[in-house]
Amino acid sequence: MPRGRYSLHDPHDHTPLGDEHFHCAPGPSGWRYVSQITTPSGDHAGSVDLALDELGRPIRLQLHAASWEIRGAALDGVTWVRTDPTGVHATEGNVRAHAFTGTSPAFLVATARLLRLTPDSPATRVRLVAFTHPVLAPRTVDQSWALVNSEAHATDNGPLTVDEYQVNALDTGEQHTVHLAGDVVLSAPGIELEDLESPPSTLP
Repeated sequence: MPRGRYSLHDPHDHTPLGDEHFHCAPGPSGWRYVSQITTPSGDHAGSVDLALDELGRPIRLQLHAASWEIRGAALDGVTWVRTDPTGVHATEGNVRAHAFTGTSPAFLVATARLLRLTPDSPATRVRLVAFTHPVLAPRTVDQSWALVNSEAHATDNGPLTVDEYQVNALDTGEQHTVHLAGDVVLSAPGIELEDLESPPSTLP
């Protein structure tokens, strides 16, 4: 069960946004990721609880940030309920999309798990619902993912395969690179792996 800490920063001006303390593990039905997010000063800023089925689809998502809450799942595309800080008004959304995304590294692992690309796969288009911080406002985004390199590196615990993905935002043309090892993000825009207490899990 990998457990560790990511540092989060603005990918454009590198302003520190805080830390995400996480643990994740494959299970009998898929994969689960749980994290607590803190501000740069160490205050609690939110949480992520994401569970995937064996095909990589989100069977449960719970997000908290700035007293806002999202509960979502793959249902007729993806469906979610967004609750305001007072708890009085809840709005429901539904989009014919494949999965969710957001600032958490969990969503990069989840998208890679959903697409199951190989180096021979063509670039694959995916539609995602992104929840933007700090108020978890939903926004539909279209991306293209390609696995451009998969390389084994020797470690004390045996070979570690690092996958390099090229991700394109289809609305802006912006490109970026994501490096994953199993169910851990090694690097991505706005994300740095700072601490890892146990090796990544290999997702089948």
